[in-house]
Amino acid sequence: MARLLHGEGANVMVTDILEDEGHALADEHENMIFMAHDVLQEDQWVAAIGATKEAYGGLHVLVNNAGIAHNATPLEETSLEQWRKVVGIDLDAVFLGCKHGVGLMKDSGGSIINISSIYGIVGSAGQAPYHAAKGGVRLLTKALAVELAQLGYGIRVNSVHPGFVGTDMVRDGLRQAVEAGLMPGENEAIEMLTMQTPIGRLGVPRDIANAVLFLASEESAWMTGAELVVDGGFTAQ
Repeated sequence: MARLLHGEGANVMVTDILEDEGHALADEHENMIFMAHDVLQEDQWVAAIGATKEAYGGLHVLVNNAGIAHNATPLEETSLEQWRKVVGIDLDAVFLGCKHGVGLMKDSGGSIINISSIYGIVGSAGQAPYHAAKGGVRLLTKALAVELAQLGYGIRVNSVHPGFVGTDMVRDGLRQAVEAGLMPGENEAIEMLTMQTPIGRLGVPRDIANAVLFLASEESAWMTGAELVVDGGFTAQ
């Protein structure tokens, strides 16, 4: 996402807890800055928004993309600590990003893009915290879209719902499910997901980045409160 938006001319502020990876990415590009940022800490959101204003003078696009998965666990075996960790990073952090991003965006307008999941639309076994958080992102997006439109801020708010993308997080989740005896081997699990995807392949990060670019641009100027599903047809069945 950062590379694609930068390639289209955006000045980019990248924030993450992965400092080595973040600095390496920013060092590859002019007009890209990295800042260490724990999305659960409100004071760090304030600092990140402030640093963006100082560096670039404003904020026009905010992508809330931080997220973690949850090891497949029956709800009755899920601890409150596990629940709070997943909901905190996957939902509370989106609330904080929107809350503090709006303050900087409302004078100029812009686009907020919240990354949810197909698991914010449909259910599956063993992932209750993740479903609850991603479903919350979906409805938070719609509520904020209506609110900001009524306030006349000129800020659009939309959500993106990826299907199964070949990322480290998805592979780690499959590996954990295999270790828990919930799925066959990792390769077999990937093959099964591929067969269940009508287009016939898992997604790649660029598929999701393209959706973000569209929602960030004026090409989507009449879209707010929408959910953009990018899943190779998985949920169309």
